[in-house]
Amino acid sequence: MKPHAPRKRFGQHFLADLAIIDAIVRAIAPRPGEAMVEIGPGLAALTQPLVERLGRLTVIELDRDLAARLRAHPQLAVIESDVLRVDFGALADAAPEGQRLRVVGNLPYNISTPILFHLLPFAGRIADQHFMLQKEVIDRMVAAPSTGDYGRLSVMLQWRYEMENILAVPPESFEPPPRVDSAVVRMVPRAQPAPVDVAVLEPLVQAAFSQRRKLLRHSLGRWLDARGYAGDFDLQRRAEEVPVAEYVALAQVVG
Repeated sequence: MKPHAPRKRFGQHFLADLAIIDAIVRAIAPRPGEAMVEIGPGLAALTQPLVERLGRLTVIELDRDLAARLRAHPQLAVIESDVLRVDFGALADAAPEGQRLRVVGNLPYNISTPILFHLLPFAGRIADQHFMLQKEVIDRMVAAPSTGDYGRLSVMLQWRYEMENILAVPPESFEPPPRVDSAVVRMVPRAQPAPVDVAVLEPLVQAAFSQRRKLLRHSLGRWLDARGYAGDFDLQRRAEEVPVAEYVALAQVVG
């Protein structure tokens, strides 16, 4: 079988460092019979050690040539699709009774944030997520309030997940090497997240961070006025100064 040339349009950078692969697999700690889904298996560097431990693995691959290669593996169920079109609820329905999905992957950096938001509604059906991402994205995911990295992604994901940056991955671990540093994040859905309508929380947070250098009265204040909000939320702050819990509590009132 001829070598596969990485395709820029799919953001393909294939993991090739055996020590890093081993560290990721140990962090995931797959056990036989678990329902696991891998996003973007590529040349199966992570896929092979995972399926050896699991016995069976579902993979989602957009690249037609790579999907064809993966179908030759008898222990893989291959979904040839854009991950943003995949119904993870249906995958959870197909899992053995009582099991929640475990989701892993080396996410394409050009669409990593849309993938994270695509998975958000399915968090209640998921046990955990382990993703390799651009380090800069993970820094934003786990950022604390009043820091430069704290933003929309921080609020939306921290409301729903406990998250931890668990492993640094240098560019030379890939073929071809990307121009950025990477890392692996562990995301565990909160057992009892604050009940809130995401259809309210998401535009609220987006409005707040739309002018992050200005006080909230210039951005979120206008959004709240348009909805007839007459409460006492402190708008004399910048968006990055407001903790996740306060955004959630405001969304509960507005919703």
